[in-house]
Amino acid sequence: MERDSSDDDDDRETLIHQNDTKHDDHHLPSSDHHPSTFDIQHSPSSRQRLRFVFNKRFLFAIFLPLFIVLVYFSAGIRSLFSENVSSFTFDSVTDRMRESELRALSLLKQQQSQLFALWNQSFYNNTDTTPFFRDAKSALLNQISINKQIQQVLLSPHQNSNLSENGDTIGSNFGLETCRKADSVVANKRTIEWKPKSDKFLFAICLSGQMSNHLICLEKHMFFAALLGRVLVIPSYKVDYQFSKVLDIEHINDCLGRKVVVSFEEFAEMRKNHVNIDRFLCYFSSPQPCYIDDEHIKKLKHQLGVSVGKIENAWKEDIKKPSKKTVQDVEAKFKTDDDVIAIGDVFFANVEQEWVVQPGGPIAHKCKTLIEPSKIIMITAQRFVQTFLGSNFIALHFRRHGFLKFCNAKKPSCFYPIPQAADCITRVIERTNAPVIYLSTDAAESETGLLQSLVVMNGKTVPLVQRPPRNSAEKWDALLYRHQVEDDAQVEAMLDKTICALSNVFIGASGSTFTEDILRLRKDWRLASVCDEYLCQGEEPNFIAGDE
Repeated sequence: MERDSSDDDDDRETLIHQNDTKHDDHHLPSSDHHPSTFDIQHSPSSRQRLRFVFNKRFLFAIFLPLFIVLVYFSAGIRSLFSENVSSFTFDSVTDRMRESELRALSLLKQQQSQLFALWNQSFYNNTDTTPFFRDAKSALLNQISINKQIQQVLLSPHQNSNLSENGDTIGSNFGLETCRKADSVVANKRTIEWKPKSDKFLFAICLSGQMSNHLICLEKHMFFAALLGRVLVIPSYKVDYQFSKVLDIEHINDCLGRKVVVSFEEFAEMRKNHVNIDRFLCYFSSPQPCYIDDEHIKKLKHQLGVSVGKIENAWKEDIKKPSKKTVQDVEAKFKTDDDVIAIGDVFFANVEQEWVVQPGGPIAHKCKTLIEPSKIIMITAQRFVQTFLGSNFIALHFRRHGFLKFCNAKKPSCFYPIPQAADCITRVIERTNAPVIYLSTDAAESETGLLQSLVVMNGKTVPLVQRPPRNSAEKWDALLYRHQVEDDAQVEAMLDKTICALSNVFIGASGSTFTEDILRLRKDWRLASVCDEYLCQGEEPNFIAGDE
């Protein structure tokens, strides 16, 4: 999850100070000098000769600087100093060091031009996604970044001179185009029409993980409902999250032009409060049928008044090793004449994944995406961006809480020391030239404070912006207060997602479904960038703690 920045300074051909000349102090004889015993007395004639010699030296001292100035302007010594510095021999260590710096910068510029040429010829606009190509692309961008960092180090003592003779800066693109929008056009896109029978329902059940997992589960339930020709029943807030606070449910129906989803309350009213699940056909059989526990069954019965029929497995399927399934597999096992069916939690289901990951999803509709934030959250996010971030910003999902143990169980680990994370973030900044970063995180202030101090570009700290506490003088979040959802944790989480999705470039946390939902929104909204990546993508942490 390489870089260029217009804020950098290019190498200056003026590294060598053109006015760096050394002057010797000349002490002239004093007119008050008294002869000592060892002084040689001169005759009047000899004094006249001395006075003549002295006058010649005085005239020479006056006219020599004038002569140098005339030659400077007539012969173009400035260009000699700047362009042909290698032809001069410097006596001082300082001058020799400056000459070496200029030669090093010249070589770095040559290397930089060749790296940019290689990028533009071989990598830019190349859609190859093989691991080798991805690694080679990452390595090339890393070398471009290192090249620029070396130039900055060499130029750091000479920051008073901001431009080279040709006016270029280190941050200029040199024809390197990196962070363009990703191509969202899908050739031969495969979709299915969702035309449900009005009296046939699929009862959605989502239990695994937190809100982001439930949204992914809900999206997959929509695909199943479309395949089976059923209306999808959104879970009640009494047994699940209150989806109506974060999602625009009617937006889904509007996009399809028909009633395809209903709330549990609507469903109960349609069924005249005779709410029952006629058949439980479990997609997953292990670790337990339908991946549903007895506690949830009790909630369905006692809190919602839902009568539950017999629970049976459609096939043998384990959430730890989900197998690939096709449309035909699903239709063969789950099509039934029962009015209301449930198939359990399908978060881990792997059905026609190529369809599911298409921009806009696998269902035919007239909108960009079906599952998106409510209008209140969308407008609030846009107002926040207009107030604090502007059109060019990076968004960073920096997951930390509970992530250390989770990541270290993976190979390779996805939990990075903060200095290493800061280096990775800085490389993205170089590519995007973004002046600010939106930070979505659960990290402690001690971690975010250290991260902020280390994210530096051209000697300047790049601000990490988080949503501030409520301030009545600020109006960007007024809608949340007007609708009394300002302190809702799920609303705040969806607001964070939406702000991140609106960024120019997004840096996510590998293994996080929060990140995956942001990437889905960016893809569906056609906002994804070729620079979107996971934090320190392709790298391993430079230090990993041992197991417990």
